[in-house]
Amino acid sequence: MAAPAAALQAAPDAADHRVYAYGDGVPLTPSEYSRLLARLADTDGLAADSYSLGGVVEKLEARIATLMGKETAVWLPTGTLANHLAVRLLSGQKRRVLVQAESHLYNDCGDCAQTLSGLHLVPLAKGRATFSLEDAERAANDAMLGRVEVPVGAIQIETPVRRRDGERFDFVEMTKISSWARSRKIGLHLDGARLFLESAYTSRPVKDYADLFDTVYVSLYKYFNAASGAMLAGPKALLSGLFHTRRMFGGGLPHVWPFAAVALHYLEGFDRRFRLSVETAERVFATLRADSNFEIAPVSNGTNNFRMRVSGVNAPVYQGRLEAAGISARVPTGDWFSMQVNETWARLPAADIAARFRKALG
Repeated sequence: MAAPAAALQAAPDAADHRVYAYGDGVPLTPSEYSRLLARLADTDGLAADSYSLGGVVEKLEARIATLMGKETAVWLPTGTLANHLAVRLLSGQKRRVLVQAESHLYNDCGDCAQTLSGLHLVPLAKGRATFSLEDAERAANDAMLGRVEVPVGAIQIETPVRRRDGERFDFVEMTKISSWARSRKIGLHLDGARLFLESAYTSRPVKDYADLFDTVYVSLYKYFNAASGAMLAGPKALLSGLFHTRRMFGGGLPHVWPFAAVALHYLEGFDRRFRLSVETAERVFATLRADSNFEIAPVSNGTNNFRMRVSGVNAPVYQGRLEAAGISARVPTGDWFSMQVNETWARLPAADIAARFRKALG
């Protein structure tokens, strides 16, 4: 049991052996978050920012930029704003932007890019995680066939895709689209909110993804456990002065060091810790699949999302027994549980976690 505990050294309460089978990160309570901040202030000597500039925020920005292989990175309060400002900058006067029909920017942001920046989002590949180069070429060609030319200024790709339960965008197709877009001077933005999770499943460094794009957004709260925040990385020429735009959109918060400090803390060593969680979960799944009481359904070409069904016990009753056994899960939908792998799966050996799932059968 020593190895998982050591691997999870970034957690504030490593002695907590509860496994959370939901969420991308570690669900810190307000008291846990506060204790972690106090500990970081005592041990790391945190430097505060001023309106999101300087201090530990600047340190986090530099670290993210290095990991992404980009010249600079800028802290933003939300992923919604990060994606919006990225396509706003990249498209320039060419107002048409190609996106996945299942993307967060197209579906879940209140038409912010359209309403606030006058962009026209063109949705591709409805019901799929990946659109093809042919899809992009067709959309770009259609944009030029009207009586008034409206050229495509930017392309955004989201991977993994939240609305597809963490399904990945095909990397080969992504590479083709990147090469084609660059040959036509079309800006490229990656919504990589959960990019570090995908990297653990593909064993492909995050920089390999980032190299295909001008700008990349990663979330700071989904698995780096900050209370809020996002990071947008890219070239200095494009992002310099973005703090002015950030403030214009109401995102120039006076102090964000409590967010940045926690994100930086969990960022260091995350790839190693999360890879251990993935390996542990895969061993748990192998054990449960050998038991006829369990049905495990992963997402095709997916990441950390999976579904589980048990036989011989009512699903809500099973959820209560799981909780008592030390595994927290969401309320089931019918007979199925929607679950996720996160860092807490590395708190115990796979055999112990599998034993908890089996114990809850009664």
